[in-house]
Amino acid sequence: MLLQKNEKLIMIGDSITDCERKRPLGEGLFGGIGKGYVSLVDALIQSTYPELGLRIINMGISGNTVRDLKNRWEEDVENLKPDWLSIMIGINDVWRQYDQPTIRESHVYPEEYEATLRELIQRTKPQVKGIVLMTPFYIEPNREDAMRKRMDEYGTIVKRIAEETGCLLVDTQAAFESVLRDIYPATLAWDRVHPSAVGHMVLAKAFLAAVGYEYQ
Repeated sequence: MLLQKNEKLIMIGDSITDCERKRPLGEGLFGGIGKGYVSLVDALIQSTYPELGLRIINMGISGNTVRDLKNRWEEDVENLKPDWLSIMIGINDVWRQYDQPTIRESHVYPEEYEATLRELIQRTKPQVKGIVLMTPFYIEPNREDAMRKRMDEYGTIVKRIAEETGCLLVDTQAAFESVLRDIYPATLAWDRVHPSAVGHMVLAKAFLAAVGYEYQ
């Protein structure tokens, strides 16, 4: 596995990453790891590789866009000095274009999305051992659905940045495709965005495959 002894992994993103992570008084942003894919990644790694003593920190914040990540990057990433960084962002960048169509100041269009994500990666990559980029997703098998089609555009941006900057890539949309052949989308996510426990396991397994995790 790529993650090595005593290393620190920060996983940053929006509500899918956040997933009710606790923030107890006095513990700041280190209060909990949440109930989603981050907690599953942590549980699987700690149970399989307990000797590594890896520290996984959940820095997701519900509702965030890549614009929000930029505003908190120094405090929530750089100051914490991770060895590894995982980023999954873009769902709200797209969703606001559909659930708030007239509030255009909340929209993050592809040009800003790509430029901001690329900037954050370029400034952080020299400081870490590796970065894992996870594409945004929409749990909808119909690729002609308007929001699915738009989300795929943002996923393509993430893939391009990963290739050009040498980051690891997790294609979350592809990970959901095989499951969606047999499970109705609403079973995985009532709003096609916030996954059930099964959906979070799909994300966790895709992430672990990218970092070379081996089930024992």
